[in-house]
Amino acid sequence: MSPGVEALLEQARSGLQRLTPHETVAAVRGGALLIDTRTERHRREQGDLPGAIVIDRTVLEWRLDPASPWRIPEATGYDREIVVVCRHGYSSSLAAASLQTLGLRRATDMIGGVQGWISAGLPLSEHPADVRP
Repeated sequence: MSPGVEALLEQARSGLQRLTPHETVAAVRGGALLIDTRTERHRREQGDLPGAIVIDRTVLEWRLDPASPWRIPEATGYDREIVVVCRHGYSSSLAAASLQTLGLRRATDMIGGVQGWISAGLPLSEHPADVRP
């Protein structure tokens, strides 16, 4: 019997060093990849994050695994810092835990998601999103 989604989320987060929106900005300045898994509709409603690479959740592991033939060029090694974001910071925790299971030990997510970013008063991008198929 499944322990439920809340237990799954708690387990996923227990292995993450989650970042605040301001810590995320600092991590990206230091070279971390900022990965946005939101849908096009949600990005249209909330706006895009500066410097984020948009990757659909259904192909996230394939695009970020350095050993995958379908990886993005920025997926340069298992030691690369990756910060995953979603709308509110729930599915991003599950995604980051999956990336850690894959061997990307520095994968994490941002507390509060894009809504947390907006609440923190951080700027949204003025440029089109960097969407990776």
